[in-house]
Amino acid sequence: MSKKLFLVVLALVTATTIQAQIIYQLDTNNITIGDQVTLSISGVENYRTTEELSQNGVLALKQWVDTVKNIQYSTLTCFDEGEHSIKLSEEDSLVLVVNDVEGVDTVNVQIKDIAPIIKVKYTFWEIFRWVLLGLAVAALVVAIIYIVKRMKAHKPIIELHPEPVIPPDERALKELEELRRKELWQAGKVKEYYTELTDVVRYYLEEAWNINSTDMTSDETLEAYHDSKAYDEGCEEKLRQMLRTADMVKFAKGEPLPNEHTQAMNFAVEFVDTLAEKSSQQSANSGQ
Repeated sequence: MSKKLFLVVLALVTATTIQAQIIYQLDTNNITIGDQVTLSISGVENYRTTEELSQNGVLALKQWVDTVKNIQYSTLTCFDEGEHSIKLSEEDSLVLVVNDVEGVDTVNVQIKDIAPIIKVKYTFWEIFRWVLLGLAVAALVVAIIYIVKRMKAHKPIIELHPEPVIPPDERALKELEELRRKELWQAGKVKEYYTELTDVVRYYLEEAWNINSTDMTSDETLEAYHDSKAYDEGCEEKLRQMLRTADMVKFAKGEPLPNEHTQAMNFAVEFVDTLAEKSSQQSANSGQ
């Protein structure tokens, strides 16, 4: 009886060990620049994010999970020639070899002259359209002259009431909440979602902290933020992760997991909240 019990326990331990084993595998480890390769991770408990897999020149574009077999699949690509190591854990890593494109003849290419411009006659509607445009411009000039004369005479045509000034942090948080309610990524509009999300944060940095982020790349924005009065280590990390995920979606056609979409929104809200509190503290200290 004890022997049977021992065999049962041994079988359970063996099955548990096999089930807990994590296997990393590329469908091929040798590709041409720009080609795509699939990475499968079986037996994993915590799924890898696209940001974790994007390293050493390798970009993770999209992911999906086979919940029945407990296998995570990720589509990877690379645009740099050479050997690229993908670190998957403290002990495990894979090597992806990327080859340059061969057989491209850049010497014997026949260059042809640009075709001459074909002259066509103007039609009646084309002439008529230009006439209408001229009349519209003339009417606009007359209207501007009339408005300027009325203003000089201190007789405003329309009395305008100035809109109340909304603090930058309140405006940003309101726009983030409106973006959340749109549910863009839930409708498949992932690129539009990250474009609006980063625009709100960039305009906030520009309006509240004089960081011209709308004209900067992500790396330039991070560098400018690091050197500004708004710098906070925790906020910098949230800003970095949010911008990296957005760049991957907008420029590398990446497809983050649903929890990464929610995390990006939470990072943006926490970023604005923390900097708003920091701004209040700085104002209070300067007033003392």
